[in-house]
Amino acid sequence: MWTHRAWPGRLLAHPLPAHERLRHYAAWCTAVEGNTTFYATPSRDTVASWAAQTDPDFRFVLKLPKAVTHERRLSDAAEPLHAFLDAIEPLGPRAHALWLQLPGSFAPADVPVLAGFLRRLPAAHRYAVEVRHPAFFTDATAARLLEEALATVDAEWIPFDTTAFFRTPPTSDAERDAWTKKPRMPLRTRARTDRPIVRYLGRDATAETVEGWQHWIDVVAGWLREGRSPTVFVHTPDNAEAPVLARRFHDEVRDRVPGLLPLPEPIPVGPLTLF
Repeated sequence: MWTHRAWPGRLLAHPLPAHERLRHYAAWCTAVEGNTTFYATPSRDTVASWAAQTDPDFRFVLKLPKAVTHERRLSDAAEPLHAFLDAIEPLGPRAHALWLQLPGSFAPADVPVLAGFLRRLPAAHRYAVEVRHPAFFTDATAARLLEEALATVDAEWIPFDTTAFFRTPPTSDAERDAWTKKPRMPLRTRARTDRPIVRYLGRDATAETVEGWQHWIDVVAGWLREGRSPTVFVHTPDNAEAPVLARRFHDEVRDRVPGLLPLPEPIPVGPLTLF
């Protein structure tokens, strides 16, 4: 997301017209998860507006529509897939990766379907796959089959780290809601490609979120030293502080890797004054 009810007037200027919101978010963070594309494919004009609000090196990780991944389960999905690919064309280099989030019922037996689907995708894009079936994390044979399928197109395996979130019982309404909806995913920290992507879910309490991401500080710093270009998304159940937390994560990584460039300065929320 690049807008949230808790951000206007505090992190982002308020009011902001729709065609300015992403530009202000892009001064806080240099990447965004395109989760809305899962529910509906936007128009080319809408996507062109996203491109106009961001620099060419801004990163969109765009989720493929649910019609492709969940309803048709990667089979006979040419029509919604082509509509999606046509719609996002105005992003150009900003389309950092196209994200296949597969349902928890997508099991190791379905990997051949995934492999065939990946081979038919246009080579102009990079791809990243998120799986949620537990066997991919507990069965070495299942993991190897998935790795082999991803290797055919040099696709990344996206980990969704929920271990910090599920460490202790929920203490807020937002946490209780997330408790029933988020998957309990085992920790996976291995990168497949030079552009790894991490999704991390913390807690509403900042201290718990920061404590839970410490292992990722080490991992991401290591990836950077290896010459990789990772993208990390920081979530909490209410997401009220997500941009602030993302910048804090970036700063902690910079402490380990001083050559990492700083994030841009946020656009002031209100008019500048002398006093």
